[in-house]
Amino acid sequence: MLYHAHEMQRAWLNGASAWASIASEMLGNPANPMGYFGLGPTAASALEVFAHATQSRGKPEFGIDAVNVDGQPHAVIESIVLNKPFGDLLRFTHDGLDDSSPKVLIVAPMSGHYATLLRGTVERMLEHSEVYITDWADAKMVSMREGSFDLDDYIDYIIDFLEYIGPGANVIAVCQPSVPALAATAVMNAAKNPATPATLTMMGGPIDTRCSPTTVNDLAMERPIEWFRQTVIATVPMQYPGHGRRVYPGFMQLASFMSMNLGSHMMSHYEMFKHLTAGDDASADLTKAFYDEYRSVCDMTAEFYLQTVEEVFQKHSLPNGTFVHRGKPVDLGAINQTALLAVEGERDDISGIGQTKAALDLATGLAKSKKQYLLAEGAGHYGIFNGSRWRTKIAPVVEEFIARHAAKGKARLKQVA
Repeated sequence: MLYHAHEMQRAWLNGASAWASIASEMLGNPANPMGYFGLGPTAASALEVFAHATQSRGKPEFGIDAVNVDGQPHAVIESIVLNKPFGDLLRFTHDGLDDSSPKVLIVAPMSGHYATLLRGTVERMLEHSEVYITDWADAKMVSMREGSFDLDDYIDYIIDFLEYIGPGANVIAVCQPSVPALAATAVMNAAKNPATPATLTMMGGPIDTRCSPTTVNDLAMERPIEWFRQTVIATVPMQYPGHGRRVYPGFMQLASFMSMNLGSHMMSHYEMFKHLTAGDDASADLTKAFYDEYRSVCDMTAEFYLQTVEEVFQKHSLPNGTFVHRGKPVDLGAINQTALLAVEGERDDISGIGQTKAALDLATGLAKSKKQYLLAEGAGHYGIFNGSRWRTKIAPVVEEFIARHAAKGKARLKQVA
């Protein structure tokens, strides 16, 4: 009933949003005298804010048409290079790159938002690297015929993607996928897989959530797994290809994130209203662009969500050494080839300080020279992979780390050959 109630609410809000948009345009029409005095401009702005906040959103496009490298624009080519039921592998490149350019796999979170949330991450790394990204599917759009998808499958997908890219690739895992990316790296190191990544950068990842617990961590710890199973898991209704599938709906995740900083979101919309009233459309458009992305959400499979909550946030399986993949224990001590970089934000309210850094201590078989830590001063959770701090302070460190260790990895591969 949860999903059906949401669909009824969404249908009503779609109608309300359409009417509000029409009314706003009518009041703002230059031919309408009401738009020039009294409450006309104020009402038009308020209706526009309401219409934008309540409209339905689908999957956004990356829309990266070009990148500037040393002042020169280069047209970007985006393509799907590997198609799988629960996620595609996308590739971004441009003619300014050559065979010596590093290959970077960005592992996007499967946490309710689309991979386009990392548009800024892709765009910045694309300047000097051939970039691949995991484009996870909306679970409600995946037919039940494709089976289930859990943490084991997530790790398998990462390994499959790396094997497609080939030896010497570099992985950047943003937030939640730091855990399966680290596990996949350990599995590949232990198996001496030729496609083992040269480097793994983990950004704001919940490797050990016992370090500086946040509100997100507390919520997961306060309730038993059965509460999550009975309260936040819903069945996809008939109108979607994945009807009958049990999922953690994206609208639930969005509601959770919005409630964490409700005051800030309300102020953002109030500022947007003031910008519109003052005729500052450029500033209002920046806020709109952010929320167009932020409110574009997708569902994740129930088995993946529940397993993540239980293994990562409740049992702390990875740091406790009890995490298994396909029935076999994952030994982080087996990581002896892949260099590790842990990046944390000083003001991160989702993954606290120390949670990602814990990976460096857990990789007991890795030389100290292959471990690096960066605490990004003043950066919140989203600031470590998007925005000016990411572009000017964090990305250069990641690029230098990749260049230093990827070169050593290539030399090692030549010796083996």
